[in-house]
Amino acid sequence: MADLLVRLYDLPMLDTEALVAAGITIRRPLAPELQVVLDWIGTHFAKGWVAEASVALHQQPPTMFIAHRDNELLGFACYDATAKGFFGPTGVGEAARGGGVGTGLLMATLSAMREAGYGYAIIGGVGPVAFYRRHLEVMEIPGSTPGVYAGLLKA
Repeated sequence: MADLLVRLYDLPMLDTEALVAAGITIRRPLAPELQVVLDWIGTHFAKGWVAEASVALHQQPPTMFIAHRDNELLGFACYDATAKGFFGPTGVGEAARGGGVGTGLLMATLSAMREAGYGYAIIGGVGPVAFYRRHLEVMEIPGSTPGVYAGLLKA
């Protein structure tokens, strides 16, 4: 899985009407939500993602966004977790997939990276390349496999 490069200085605008109409909020998590968010990620995704999300949650402000409806967590997206300038990890619970939550999280996170002064973002070790190509102009970075994840310790 190669890394992708995305320009942040000309991101497409996200239409949030459908998310708002569905009662979905995208925002940065608060410190008291740390364990709830990490437990949810651990239940739905890989252990390594919990570690990366923990790093993002311990930043001030957090370099993570969450999507929720009422008291139900639907998804999350991080940046600057494993390496500066990297987007990810990100995930949406199975029941919420296909409703724009992932796109909303992607665009909120990339917009925050742009506001933090980044001109480009690296989407590391991409799995669903088609998702990113559908929403962004991305370029595969030649020779980026396995990238920053080379030599990763396994449990």
